[in-house]
Amino acid sequence: MVSMPVTLSDRAARRISEILKTEAQPTALRLAVTGGGCSGFQYNFALDDAQLDEDLVVEKAGAKVLIDPVSLDFLAGAEIDFTDDLIGQAFKVNNPNAVASCGCGTSFTV
Repeated sequence: MVSMPVTLSDRAARRISEILKTEAQPTALRLAVTGGGCSGFQYNFALDDAQLDEDLVVEKAGAKVLIDPVSLDFLAGAEIDFTDDLIGQAFKVNNPNAVASCGCGTSFTV
């Protein structure tokens, strides 16, 4: 079995699948890395109905995530997870390429 450059935890796959079921048309969750945030780069999650030819498509248990090639350079080997704790619910990226991240976990440094 070939290892995916980005993986989904079971919790993240369940939550993404729940979100996508509420959409009227075929949609996926897009994960992008952009400049900004308190640590230099930040993760952006958005619903997207336009899959591009160059996108990496990660699918698991009804969940579909799209990642563009530029973002993939920052995400190789990462796992997308979903947390539900006292401070709220959120998608979290466990990124082995990040050498530092902010306290909220939405921005990072490579």
